[in-house]
Amino acid sequence: MQAFYSDHFVLPLPEGHRFPMQKYRMVREAVLATMPQVSFDEAPFTSDGVLALAHHPSYIDRVSRGALSPAEQKAIGFPWSPQMVERSRRSAGATIAACRAALEWDVAANLAGGTHHAYADRGEGFCVFNDAAIAARLMQAERRVRHVAIVDLDVHQGNGTASILAQDESVFTLSLHAANNYPFRKECSDLDVALPDGLGDAGYLDVLSTALAGMFARFRPDLIIYLAGADPHEGDRLGKLKLTLGGLAARDRIVLEEARQRGIPMALAMAGGYGRNIQDTVDVHVQTISIASEYSSHHPAASS
Repeated sequence: MQAFYSDHFVLPLPEGHRFPMQKYRMVREAVLATMPQVSFDEAPFTSDGVLALAHHPSYIDRVSRGALSPAEQKAIGFPWSPQMVERSRRSAGATIAACRAALEWDVAANLAGGTHHAYADRGEGFCVFNDAAIAARLMQAERRVRHVAIVDLDVHQGNGTASILAQDESVFTLSLHAANNYPFRKECSDLDVALPDGLGDAGYLDVLSTALAGMFARFRPDLIIYLAGADPHEGDRLGKLKLTLGGLAARDRIVLEEARQRGIPMALAMAGGYGRNIQDTVDVHVQTISIASEYSSHHPAASS
């Protein structure tokens, strides 16, 4: 399986910042050490024109020039820096590259991404550019696919994704998320499932199976972009759900199996994870990559 990484594009954060930037490097190192079936490629840079498939040109320009207001930077949660811009472009590029690879090899992964709180004209919640919306639109513009489903299993609603794609019947947005969690003003996805605090494995997996059945009854995608958030884990400090590591493995297998049975390629992005113990978050993400690699027909020897 091909995996695309951008963890060496690090943005400087103040001491004590709550975003776990180091998790991306830790995930890549763990995958590199334990999964010879995964080949690595650097995330490509995303141009202004491609970003504009999902974002307003004036917003792209303000981000690029460092002209975001203090309020805009506060909403994003990162201080502006050239590294922030570079990393955000590369993270979107990794999801684009994962989509292209998935269309050839069934499954591929971005070892970051899932920046689903970014709106067309602003960023929020550690998200600058919306990689899933950009990638979906680009795959369509390149005439690789007509219909894309974004299956968002981060613990937080994909509000930016829902907003950007609200009037787009060619992209289906599905979000399972904790009801009483950020963002506190939700948008309308094509299918939203709001979950109660403390929901565990069995309840979650039942809801997921029902939601996927509902999506496929309404929509036939040519490609799925799967946001495999680690933050539904019971050890997550921002999560509010109680899934175990085993429960999250079952989650990933359900999504991958549903896609395989229908012959639908899938690109994965990691999305959120804020474990009280960062190793818990890393373990969830690494487990997701390991399971996904079982569904890919690509082997490292075939990598360019």
